[in-house]
Amino acid sequence: MSRKAAVVALTALAPISWGSTYFVTTEFLPPDRPLFTGLMRALPAGLLLLALTRKLPRGAWWGKAAVLGALNIGAFFPLLFLAAYRLPGGVAAVVGSVGPLFVVGLAALFLGEKPTVKTLLAAVAAAFGVSLVVLKAGAAFDLVGVGAGLLSSLSMSAGVVFTKRWGRPEGVGALALTGWQLTAGGLVILPIAFLIEGAPPALTGTNLAGYAYLAFGNTAISYFLWFRGIERLSASSATLLGPLSPITAAVIGWAALGQALGPVQVLGMVIAFGATLFGQLGPRAPKAPVVRVEAFSSTERNGQEVSMDLEGSGVRR
Repeated sequence: MSRKAAVVALTALAPISWGSTYFVTTEFLPPDRPLFTGLMRALPAGLLLLALTRKLPRGAWWGKAAVLGALNIGAFFPLLFLAAYRLPGGVAAVVGSVGPLFVVGLAALFLGEKPTVKTLLAAVAAAFGVSLVVLKAGAAFDLVGVGAGLLSSLSMSAGVVFTKRWGRPEGVGALALTGWQLTAGGLVILPIAFLIEGAPPALTGTNLAGYAYLAFGNTAISYFLWFRGIERLSASSATLLGPLSPITAAVIGWAALGQALGPVQVLGMVIAFGATLFGQLGPRAPKAPVVRVEAFSSTERNGQEVSMDLEGSGVRR
């Protein structure tokens, strides 16, 4: 396996893990608490990573960590859960699948990554495939839910681009950077959750198990892999792994909830998965030509010119 393929595979584990979010939210968590759910997903995970790494931002990185935390976590989580609560899962997934198109535009603006026909085709094909997988006939469209879904996708897309643009400070690992963002995002959500939703609900053992999974497996580990992958891949390549999330959600729904998975859904999976793979294919680097170099070093001895032919010496340019 090539180095890039290994990076892609590890990064892909993040959206695959996120594909379980809808199942956990509907089956394990208390209803109608999107802000509290976002808070419980982000802040415990961020505090854990801060405790493990024992590194805090310095200088300008206090502001950068706050911005990234707000984009990737603080705004994204509440909007995502609001969309999940107000829309059918399929509609929410389709709305979120436009993220790669947002990233293409933002990456061109802030990173100088020129959009290519391949990237645009992959993004459109992925969104189309996702719509076949999850969109049901007669699905209800809630304007607040659709708006929340679009804004959550835009927020996450901007987070991807600025994570790529700013990188991370020297001597700070991806685990510490993940902890900064999760903590900052959780602190953004904290006052809003209490102002809008009030005191935390009474939690059952099932609720606590669901929140523990979301915080540590679905967030701390997954976001570490995600931010690590963004460093090593182009912004467009990373975000085109996103369709793996609704594909995973559909498979979980079929396997765990008995939801129908017919030929149209399978076709959509194939299209979305194919678009994801297509988006990872970079241009083949041309082989460097082997150039025969002829060089002559001349010295003059006793009035005579002596030449040394270095042709065929194996020098490559």
